[in-house]
This record gives sequence, C-alpha cells and structure tokens, in this order.
Amino acid sequence: MPARNAVEFLLLAAIWGSSFLCMRIAAPELGPMTLAMLRCGIGAVTLLCILLARNAWPALKHNLRGIGLVGLVNSAIPFVLLGYASLSLSAGVTSILNSAAPLWTAAIAFAWYKDRLSQLQVVGMILGVVGVVILVAGSGKAAITDLNSLVLAFAAGVAATAAYGLGANIARGKLRGINPLAIATGSQISATLALLGPGLATWPETTPGDLRLWVAVVVLGVVCTGIAYLLFFRLIASLGATQAVAVTYIIPVFGIGWGMLLLDEQLTLMIVLGAVVIVAGTALTTAVKPAKDPTR
Repeated sequence: MPARNAVEFLLLAAIWGSSFLCMRIAAPELGPMTLAMLRCGIGAVTLLCILLARNAWPALKHNLRGIGLVGLVNSAIPFVLLGYASLSLSAGVTSILNSAAPLWTAAIAFAWYKDRLSQLQVVGMILGVVGVVILVAGSGKAAITDLNSLVLAFAAGVAATAAYGLGANIARGKLRGINPLAIATGSQISATLALLGPGLATWPETTPGDLRLWVAVVVLGVVCTGIAYLLFFRLIASLGATQAVAVTYIIPVFGIGWGMLLLDEQLTLMIVLGAVVIVAGTALTTAVKPAKDPTR
C-alpha cells in the first residue's frame, strides 16, 4: 500500500473510531433519535456542499428512489440503534460490535443473491456470533435490571450492523455504477428527512448547554460522516473496495483507544478476546481474491 494511502487508511480508522466516542458523549444527553437526526443533517450539509462543488448533482437527481432507500437502511436506522447501544455500552465495545458489519453483508448476500460461501466464511460467521457472546459475558457485573439494559444495548448494536449489511446489498442491486459521492450525499439527506419528525419530537425539554456535547455532535456530523465518506471514496478509487473495507478491522483499535484516553473506559481481557474473535470472524467471512474486486 502506497504511503499516502496508508496515511489515509489510518486516518479514516481513527475518525470512524472516534464516532463511537462522540455517540457515547452525546447520546445520553440528546437521546438516540435526536442525535441521529443531527448527525445525518450536519453530514448532509457537509456532503451537499462538496457534491455541488464537484457538479455531481445529476447523479443524485436521477437516482432518488434507490438512494433514499439506502439512506433509510444504511444511515437512519443504524445511527439510531448505535446511539441507543451507546447509552449502555462503552465506545470501545460498540466499535467492536460495528466491526461485524461485513459479516452481515456476506450473510445477506448469500441469502439474497445466492452468493456461495466457502467453509472458511461459514467458520467466520460462527466466530462472529461467538465473539458477541464473549463481549456480552465480559461486559460487567450488573444487577438484573442493568443486565436487561445491557442485553437490549447489544441487540441494538447487532441490529445496526445487520442494517449496514442490508444497506450494502440494496446498494449493490440498485445503485451499481452510480457516483459514490451522490449516494453518500443523497443517503444523508433522505436519512435526515426520515428522522426529522422523531428527532424533533424527542428533543430534550431543556437543551443541553455542555460545550463538549455540541463539539461531539459537530465532529460526528462533519468529520465522522462528511469527511470520512470522502476519505473512504478516495481509498476505494485507489485501492479497490476489498482493501478499503479492511479499515473495518482497525476501527475497534481506535474506538477502544479513544474511549480509554478521553472517557477513562476500562479494557478487560474478555473485551480483548471478544474483539479478536469478532475481527477474525469478519476477516474470514469477507476474504476474497483481489482479482475479483470489481472496483479495481
């Protein structure tokens, strides 16, 4: 990997890893629905400015229906679910759960498009499930009431990764060959519109005035959504989708690191073990030959 791409690769992992830190800070104050609405809205404005500057509007205008559906499934729903998970889970644990998204992508492709799965990919899927179980088992000695919240949080995190997998397969079927910037921009616009009503309805009665909270919200929208998409598209163009998606394996390192550095989160042996098992399972599930990468 060329040095420039390596820098962008690590920068993207660091940015997406920080998104879990931002959600952990902002979700308890704003609520999952309002936070998701703000994230999508700020991301949409950021990307729309870039889209118009690059004159990519026609690609968006001519594919509104498919892009709108992807926005709902790939942004609105998982952002809300991850926000809910962040109410109970640490930034590090949530980032580990998120790394299973490619596993769901492969599983749904198998069911939907009849993609063949190798024995290694099946083993990878089983490892992914085992890794989630390890994380649940190692996420604290809680009372029964807290344990119920913990289980719901894990369920929300897993459901979010399933939504990402479904969104990727919808995009594969309906948006093949369309400008990725148009897809990203349109998906954030449609997600914002879908979340506008629920987000405003659940807005806190007293708007929080914590500066750290609003910095987290702006970073989540501008950097973790807008700028991150641009970096990801650059990597896809330079390296191909297969190598670019490998950033998923590195994100938990930064998610855990940011949480430990800025939120004093604790790293346990069970969390490390769960992370290793999930990442290994995802790596096996998404293992393909570079020659088959359609974006190269």
